[in-house]
Amino acid sequence: MGKIVFFEDKNFQGQCHECSSDCPDLRSYFSHCNSIKVDSGCWVLYERPNYTGYQYILSPGEYPDHKNWMGFNDSIKSCRCIKNVYGKSWKIRFFDKQDFAGQVAECVDDCPSVYETFKFREFHSCVVVDGAWVLYELPDYHGQQYFLERGDYHNYSDWGASSAAAGSFRRVTDF
Repeated sequence: MGKIVFFEDKNFQGQCHECSSDCPDLRSYFSHCNSIKVDSGCWVLYERPNYTGYQYILSPGEYPDHKNWMGFNDSIKSCRCIKNVYGKSWKIRFFDKQDFAGQVAECVDDCPSVYETFKFREFHSCVVVDGAWVLYELPDYHGQQYFLERGDYHNYSDWGASSAAAGSFRRVTDF
């Protein structure tokens, strides 16, 4: 199981709260979050309660400022530990139309630029065959992040996105 510690202020100062399991609502523990220590495991953090809003995927390490985890703001309201996704193989299939229609792009490795690799700017659906992945809205692993674990995603809204924009993606390993 993983362990993560949230701090209200930058540089690990102020009120803190430690989690070792999924938490759908962190609002009663702190009002804002400006630094984090991930002691073990990989975590998905959410801007809103009940695992909604912007997502941030963090691996073990220290994050002294919300900008260090590419945070858009200091709002973290729920979190969950990534479980049972590590393995020896990864495979993902993206489709340029919803419900697994249109052109398909299959990959087993990290991709820093979707457009340069596949000539797509958008993915409307996908199937995670093996492993788990982080999809980024922009190239070079920037922009909004979306955690994709094994399963079918009929439309980009299934992975929490408000648009089909896809810039890069990478496998969830030890980061």
